[in-house]
Parts: sequence; structure tokens; C-alpha cells
Amino acid sequence: MINVLISGALGKMGKKVYDACILSDKVIPVCGVDLKDDFSNNSYPVYSSFNDNIIAEMVDVVIDFSSPANLNNVLNFCLNKKIPAVLCATGYSQNDVEKIQNASKQIAVFRSGNMSLGVNVLIDLVKKATKSLEGFDVEIIEKHHNQKVDAPSGTALMLAEGVKQVNPEKYYVYGREGICGKRDKNEIGIHAVRGGGIVGEHEVIFASGFETITLSHLATDRSVFADGAVKASIYIADKKSGLYNMSDVINGK
Repeated sequence: MINVLISGALGKMGKKVYDACILSDKVIPVCGVDLKDDFSNNSYPVYSSFNDNIIAEMVDVVIDFSSPANLNNVLNFCLNKKIPAVLCATGYSQNDVEKIQNASKQIAVFRSGNMSLGVNVLIDLVKKATKSLEGFDVEIIEKHHNQKVDAPSGTALMLAEGVKQVNPEKYYVYGREGICGKRDKNEIGIHAVRGGGIVGEHEVIFASGFETITLSHLATDRSVFADGAVKASIYIADKKSGLYNMSDVINGK
């Protein structure tokens, strides 16, 4: 069995991860960390910080669904204890990305802007479509709930990066307003919608003068992301240092 520490344990996703761990026959949630001060109704130990009270010897993997502001705490804990980290937050800065890359030289780090297996299959399909649909305009529309703080979503950027990997001449345009001129053939238009309780919707539109192809993914429950995080923790538990993502899980690398 793999002993997991859940960072952001009392948040919506932290609770979903706990439930996913309970349903798994390979993972046990042994403790959690959360800044919230209400630890009274938890079925496992939850601490307010990565402190010495945590029995680190019992933790095999950290799953972090907190925020980029907590990155240093997560990485320092994992580096000190030489255990893998599954990073599920979005909105990392370039400086954060560099810290993650440096940490991956010493420990195994799993990072994905979206933990859904389906979304990562969508990214592979987008790459294939980009190769086949040369000359098509590419537009990405992402929709999320009104509490999401970063835009565009990490998933939208992953989809756009999939296009750029095939065609490096492409570049991002974040929304459009006013008289912005005719659309350049190398633009990847990225548009963010925020409203209500939308869990997550992503569309990638390939449009020519005569036809339109749309590839899309709809998440109806946050459990899909928690399930992916648990799968990632199982995958990375015995891996050597390095930077891993959901594509490695899908392709069995």
C-alpha cells in the first residue's frame, strides 16, 4: 500500500482526493495539511503546516491540491524526506516552474495542469489533428466555475502547447476586443468563461473556409481529477528522480 499525504486536505479537491484514496485498494490517506483552522471533524490527522508532528517516515507520496503559494512548503518537505510529489495546482509562475524543474533533479515530481485521463487523451488528439489539419485556424474555449482565480486555465494552456509542439510558429492570443485586425493564420485564440458551478469544459476548434472540427471534453464532477491524482501517486511512488506527467501514465512509460 502507498501512504499518501494530501496537501490542501480540507478544500473541495482535497476532500475528493481523500474519497478517491478510500475507494482505492492501493492507496491510504495517512494525513493531510491545510491552512484552515477547523480540524475537528476529520477522519484522519490534518495539520496546519508541514511540521515535525507529521510522521514523515509513513508518507510515501504527497498529493498537492492547494495553491502555487504553497509550492515551496510542499517541495521542501518532499526534498527533505526524499519522497515524490504530485502537483495538481494551476497558475504557477515561471519562477515556480523553474523550482519544480530543479526539484525533479533530486526527487520524482508529477505535474499536470489537469489530472483527468480524458483531458490528456484530448491533448494527444489535438496534436494529431494539428498534424492533419494544416492551415486550419485554431481556437480554444475553456469554461469554469466563478470561484476559479486563474485564467486561462492550465488545461487550456496544455491544449495550446500541444498545438505549438506540432507547429512552433503558432502563438497565443488571449481573447479579442475592439478593432484588432484580421486574424493571423498562426494565432491560437484562447478564451476564458467563468460562471456558476461549471466544473470544467474545454473545446478546441479547427476551422477552415469550408469545414469546422471541434474536439471537446466535459467534466461533470471534480472526482475525475481526484481519481487521476490517485492514479498519478500510484504511478510515481517507485519512480526515480525526474519530471513526469499524465502522458507517461497513459502511454505506460
